[in-house]
Amino acid sequence: MFARSTALFVFALPLLAAASAVPRTDSPQCNTGPIQCCKSVQKADSKEVTTLAGLLGIVLTGVTGLVGLNCSPISLVGVGGTSCNAQPVCCNGNNFNGLIVVGCTPIAIQV
Repeated sequence: MFARSTALFVFALPLLAAASAVPRTDSPQCNTGPIQCCKSVQKADSKEVTTLAGLLGIVLTGVTGLVGLNCSPISLVGVGGTSCNAQPVCCNGNNFNGLIVVGCTPIAIQV
């Protein structure tokens, strides 16, 4: 009886290990474009955003969520020597030469 339970355990152990394997990604995901580094991230209806958009002639009517200000694309931290000392975000909206980037979501980049 002991031999059977030992054999069952020995053969079942690799199956349990294989079943628990979960794919991981250690880098942040941004499926809508490059990760952006923005000096400031504000609500679309904030005074700072509406003032800048007005000065640039950008119409943000109907835009909700977060807007990045003064943004530039970055590579992953540690790759190519580029890092973000401000707010890293993933944006899926229009990008107006980095001055205003619409539809941003803050992301955490782990060092």
